[in-house]
Amino acid sequence: MPRAILALDQGTTSSRAILFDEEGGIISVAQREFEQIFPSPGLVEHDPNEIWESQKDVALEAIKGSGLSPSEIAGIGITNQRETVVVWERKTGKPIGNAIVWQDRRTADFCKGLEGETEEIQTITGLVVDAYFSGTKIRWMLDHIEGARERAEAGELAFGTIDSWLIWNLTGGKSHLTDVTNASRTMLFDIGNVAWSEEMLDLLQIPHSLLPDVCESSGKLALTDPDLFGAAIPISGVAGDQHAALFGQACHQAGMAKNTYGTGCFMLMNTGIEPVRSKNRLLTTIAWQIDGKTEYALEGSIFIGGAVVQWLRDQLGIISSASEVEELARKVDDNGGIYFVSAFAGLGAPHWNGFSHGTITGLTRGANKCHIARAALEGIAFQTHDVLHAMQDDSGIKLAELRVDGGATQNELLMQIQADVLGVPVVRSRVPETTALGAAYLAGLGVGIWKDRSEIAAQWGENGRFEPGPDQERMQAHISDWNKAIERTLL
Repeated sequence: MPRAILALDQGTTSSRAILFDEEGGIISVAQREFEQIFPSPGLVEHDPNEIWESQKDVALEAIKGSGLSPSEIAGIGITNQRETVVVWERKTGKPIGNAIVWQDRRTADFCKGLEGETEEIQTITGLVVDAYFSGTKIRWMLDHIEGARERAEAGELAFGTIDSWLIWNLTGGKSHLTDVTNASRTMLFDIGNVAWSEEMLDLLQIPHSLLPDVCESSGKLALTDPDLFGAAIPISGVAGDQHAALFGQACHQAGMAKNTYGTGCFMLMNTGIEPVRSKNRLLTTIAWQIDGKTEYALEGSIFIGGAVVQWLRDQLGIISSASEVEELARKVDDNGGIYFVSAFAGLGAPHWNGFSHGTITGLTRGANKCHIARAALEGIAFQTHDVLHAMQDDSGIKLAELRVDGGATQNELLMQIQADVLGVPVVRSRVPETTALGAAYLAGLGVGIWKDRSEIAAQWGENGRFEPGPDQERMQAHISDWNKAIERTLL
């Protein structure tokens, strides 16, 4: 019986493929970056064909590097950047334009005009009204690409988030699917009834014929075109990247939470089988659906996390590589009164202000690049505190520990600051690739590699635990000053 699982991890800046064995160990990895397209300030696009070609190529490279034959791969798990929108011709599979990326803000003004519908939208979808989500991006494409609306209404076009686009191409156009987690990020999905919302489709004037069928997150969902890899391999797991990371972190019980430190930061807390409606402008989202059982999560999305370190490197030039920021920040004992709110793409949860800009407050003649580097790291930790505080208030759950993953978790100063700010242990996963691993676990469940979640949870392990330390009281005392910096950013 085949025992390997191929995880396709299609991210915002690169496509990766990782082959896992039945112990959750990595057999082989391939990765390729692709072009980021910025037509004008606030606009972010990707070439859908480049996404597909890069993902296909790394999948073939990973299979080749593993020494396995396609027949030895039991299933494929897909995880992807969420909210990013592709529209293509059903007949040819050709995109009608570039993908509009989740970071894109072109529909912010349109979203402002929906403020009167906020309560109804949140009740149906679990989401706040923001350009971040897919629905207004789809409407923009229909209204701004010549002939698109007429062709959509005639049933000639298909919409998909990136998972759908990959599945369409993997199956040679035979399957037009999305899973419940990605559907729940479109602002078109009724998360209580687990179905597309006719009210939201009518509000945003999006034809139902555009939409993919909605499937579970685990199971035998589709088969790849046998000509692609040399065998028809089951696609047996699909989840948006943050949902996959929650599953890969074995946060399978209500009250468990993870935070991923990537380009942005994304905290999810498993809330069980009942959706928790947020009073604090968090998102209520579907965590996954397995064997007919839908489970939910609260999510706080921070748009700029590790990207602030890239900004220090590429725009400010005070470091030459991302790894240098920790050394620079350790040269000072505190932030020198500086607070850095990295709202380069607006503020996400719990503020949701798409018009905010980044601010640095508290600068004096004595301030230097070390203080700015430390303030940048502290800003990531403070934003995470804001989300967790709102999450605990909404759910009534006091977090016992925060499981963490993502590239920035290798910064041990940041992780210690985070533990001190939160006042709870921060626990780094033994497997850094938890997003891809979560997709692999979902796929493996779908084809019987793992019999249940307890078997998966037994494989989880830690690689670093950061307990709140002597600086805890001092760091938490800074929160009031941080809140003042946020207020200035929101002006």
